[in-house]
Amino acid sequence: MTQAQAFAFAILISLMVAFIWGRLRYDLIAVLALLAAVFTGIVPHKAAFSGFGDDIVIIVASALVVSAAIERSGVLEALLHRVAPSVTSVQGQVVILVTTVSVLSIFIKNIGALAMMIPVAFQMARRSKASPSSFLMPMAFGSLLGGLMTLVGTSPNIVVSRMREELTGRPFNMFDFTPVGIGLAAAGAVFLAFGYRLLPKERKAVATMEKALNIKDYMTEARVTATSSVIGKSISHLSILLDEEVLVTGLIRNRVERVTPLPDVELRQGDIVLLEGDPQALERGISRARLELEGHDRPTEAKGTDEEIAGIEAVIGPKSVLIGQTAKRLALHDRFNINLLAVSRSSERFTDRLRDIVLRSGDVLVLKGDLVLLPNRLMELGLLPLAGREIRLGNPRKGLIPVVVLAGAMVLTAFGLLPVATAFFTAAVLTVLLGSLSLREAYEAVDWPILIMLGALIPVSESIRATGGADLIAGGLAQLATTLPPYGALAMIMVVAMAATPFLNNAATVLVVAPIAVTLAQCLGYNPDAFLMAVAVGAACDFLTPVGHQCNTLVLGPGGYRFGDYWKLGLPLSLIVVLIGVPLILWFWPPV
Repeated sequence: MTQAQAFAFAILISLMVAFIWGRLRYDLIAVLALLAAVFTGIVPHKAAFSGFGDDIVIIVASALVVSAAIERSGVLEALLHRVAPSVTSVQGQVVILVTTVSVLSIFIKNIGALAMMIPVAFQMARRSKASPSSFLMPMAFGSLLGGLMTLVGTSPNIVVSRMREELTGRPFNMFDFTPVGIGLAAAGAVFLAFGYRLLPKERKAVATMEKALNIKDYMTEARVTATSSVIGKSISHLSILLDEEVLVTGLIRNRVERVTPLPDVELRQGDIVLLEGDPQALERGISRARLELEGHDRPTEAKGTDEEIAGIEAVIGPKSVLIGQTAKRLALHDRFNINLLAVSRSSERFTDRLRDIVLRSGDVLVLKGDLVLLPNRLMELGLLPLAGREIRLGNPRKGLIPVVVLAGAMVLTAFGLLPVATAFFTAAVLTVLLGSLSLREAYEAVDWPILIMLGALIPVSESIRATGGADLIAGGLAQLATTLPPYGALAMIMVVAMAATPFLNNAATVLVVAPIAVTLAQCLGYNPDAFLMAVAVGAACDFLTPVGHQCNTLVLGPGGYRFGDYWKLGLPLSLIVVLIGVPLILWFWPPV
């Protein structure tokens, strides 16, 4: 063993120990590993930061932005709303949620697909009076399996494609992963439809700052327009569109006439309905019924290119100038360029128009305005901002625009007209230019620690191969595999990747294990494509811990899970992946 190889192995072992130790965050560990590789000389100074310009980083970041734009569009909610209310059994809801998140993960990054489905899971849990813990972990595992089906579905596929191009001269195409991925996703969905019973049923979500706010009784106004889907329909029909999350508390007709909102009252164009619920539920319901938020025709325009119009929550302080005033009397929009979108008052239901409510100290308001000017306006008005959470009420959705943009990117890459990085970066930029996301939302959608980790570990991974370290490890594995048939060698490398993922993170696992897998295949005289596929599947399928993949981490708190809960459902699913994945790879990617 050379000195360079010794340094490479020492850094690799230290990397794994640091990940297992868990006292430092994974992006900081990756940066420290990169610095160690540079100062020991196994990574040249000129190549130290080459990973940050790698296509992997661009693809992952762009996929996250596009995923956020699709989640923001509301298209998914509209489709599920037609099906979900008729399914009340827990098993049926698990099937719908797992299938939906798996299909979504084909087209967008699995973490984005899961994030947009979690609110739907909570709605279904309330409808069936079940614990969200029955839904969230199966959904996380379904998103991992769904992500296997395309190049952009999960980070391991992206990294493995890039490794294949570097090692063999040809990257994997967009749908090269599909045949194996479909089989595994289908088998996993069948198992999860029954296996969810292995999970604890009464776990409660970990409390968050957003939950601590718990403001569910905001009152707002929405107008029935010519394009609304409820014209000529009854109040009861509108209530169905609003689910059980939003109540219709009043109806204004001809701008002044008050109509009791009885279930059989027919809605007309120009009617103003008074709605009560939390901001997210109000935003969903108004969008679903195609209503127009009252005050939408009072724009709060930003005056510069860096400003952004958005909504925030604020409470009226004891010395506020708003106390005893109404929004109409104070001319809130004309004087302060702020729109009042909703008001909440503890244990009180409003029947007055929003503009006519006499405000009191302690009332909570949803205000929309220029984010640059809002801090000064809040101080002038004596308002105290609440802990930040996303308020979309009053921001129009862009419907099919991000879906069309994503479809275009997929088609361009599938036919080889554009490289994946270029196509998805273009798609991400278009979602911002077309208004599907603001610049702030686009930056927030990017998982920066993951990008830092990828950029730092790419040169480290290359150093393990360049120093010959991968050859040494592959040689040792080859001695074990010489007595094994092809399926045994494939199963071995898949299990190695699956075992390393909880400690290295899935993308980092590919960077470390893929060069070893290729060298092992070459030692055994096999086609490396099958072994790279095995690495991609193994690295993407961490079902045993909450830390190996972001999807598992995402549901840990909301599901109220403990570390050991992942084994209960994840161990049998891991065995299914190995037992089915190896034959599928042998069938579609013969190693000999």
